[in-house]
Amino acid sequence: MGRAQDRLILASTSPQRRAILEQLRIPFEVVAPTYVERDTPDLAPAELVRAHAEGKACSVHEEGRLTLGVDTAVALDGRIYGKPEDVEDAGRMLHDLSGRGHSVVSGLCLLGPNIDVVAHEVTSVTFRSLTARLVTTYLASGEWQGRAGAYAIQGLGGRLVERIEGDYLNVVGLPGALLLSLLELHAPNVLEKA
Repeated sequence: MGRAQDRLILASTSPQRRAILEQLRIPFEVVAPTYVERDTPDLAPAELVRAHAEGKACSVHEEGRLTLGVDTAVALDGRIYGKPEDVEDAGRMLHDLSGRGHSVVSGLCLLGPNIDVVAHEVTSVTFRSLTARLVTTYLASGEWQGRAGAYAIQGLGGRLVERIEGDYLNVVGLPGALLLSLLELHAPNVLEKA
């Protein structure tokens, strides 16, 4: 099994984040965070996701372990679009994002022996002009549930997107390039298990 620092503790139950870590062949185990997210309207998107990522990581971190906390939000015109409350809220979000560019902002916190790093990544996403029919089809799929900004780019939500600039994995839910850079710098032993 190796040393405790040879694998990440992922403070998230997100299947997308698990899939990304598996894709990148980063050994990990999942521990559900106990941190309760409270969106503070006066915080900038980067500050908010950084605070949430740190809160999630701290809520499960144990001495001698390597813990990862992540939070993702969608931002447009200074407004943060988190997870929609219901189908009507999801429809409003998609209407707001239609034909426009927005930012997907993820905060990442890495805690471990002599490691306490909080960082963030921003990816620009531009939506196509969405027809009522496309929005209705997407909402009926249910894929919007539990997704920041009410869409999942890696699924049917890919039909909504015209282009992205930046880290695709960030839009899925975990900034892979940023995580790899931090691990190479602070915990390279985790990357030796591939």
